[in-house]
Amino acid sequence: MQNTRTLTDKIFLILKGLGMGAANKVPGVSGGVVAFVAGFYEEFIYSLQKFNGKAFKLFINGRFKSFYTYVNGRFLSLLFLGMIISYFSVSKVLDYLIRHYELYVWSVFFGMIIGSIYYIHKDFKEWNYKTIIAMTLGIILGLSISFLSPATENDNLWFVFFCGMISVSGMTLPGFSGSFILILLGNYVLLLVDSVNALYDTIFDVFEGNFTFFMDVERMRLLKVLAVFTLGSIAGLVTFSHLLSYILKRHKNVTLSAIIGFIIGSLGVVWPWKETIYKINSDGGYLYDSAGERIIKNYERFMPQLHTETYYAVALIILGIGIVLALEWYRQKTRKV
Repeated sequence: MQNTRTLTDKIFLILKGLGMGAANKVPGVSGGVVAFVAGFYEEFIYSLQKFNGKAFKLFINGRFKSFYTYVNGRFLSLLFLGMIISYFSVSKVLDYLIRHYELYVWSVFFGMIIGSIYYIHKDFKEWNYKTIIAMTLGIILGLSISFLSPATENDNLWFVFFCGMISVSGMTLPGFSGSFILILLGNYVLLLVDSVNALYDTIFDVFEGNFTFFMDVERMRLLKVLAVFTLGSIAGLVTFSHLLSYILKRHKNVTLSAIIGFIIGSLGVVWPWKETIYKINSDGGYLYDSAGERIIKNYERFMPQLHTETYYAVALIILGIGIVLALEWYRQKTRKV
């Protein structure tokens, strides 16, 4: 019975990783919210925080088993396995759905974030002037980010490293969408579409025994960009986890209230009814990046009119709320067993 329960826990942890990976890929949605709602946020932060000097010494001295135990390796490895699987499966499906059913996808995520706000808020009892101010500042910051205009693509490796550090913060800071930050920095297509597709194609080539990609200058450029982006992400993940671990230990209530505010502010990013505004050149045509994608200037949000499409969208918002509440109900039920 215990082995079955352990196996079940492992499967659910991989599924949570799938959820985090999918959320991280969607602009406006934060993988950290998934961790928060699924109940493993603090364990995730404290596990990452274990990557310190002691862990480095254990690894260098060849004490790999002690290193694995010290950094909570089983938890992190299963979680990241789910994220990797998601990157090449669930996120691909989401890319397709956003391209063809954008309004409906945003509606589901909008509802899920509303459900997440309710879930986090209902258990938070420490309201005072400090936590209310922190929540208000979180809302203002979240809304401010959602109305910024995107920059143009930049493949400078130092900038790519910086993008990796900033974008990964969406995994550690609920409400802070790393993929949306990449859109603002102008590198979403380069880092989360072109580079990932280049890696995907390369893996297939290797399995087929085809190594001609070494002669493909563009492929090698994208792989180099992806490698630097990954290094930046790892550096950011460890750095932010140490910072958040420190803050959570000393100012937990203020930090949690700020996170609630930030998640509320992030609703501005995932508002379903918005029109994408593209950059136009002097001749009146669209401006394109190196991947042939139109360069986004901004999003124009609007209030929906009442028609069938709007009713479907509202129904999907309710579905999104219901998904989060159902997950919470299931979690409470398994706790009692």
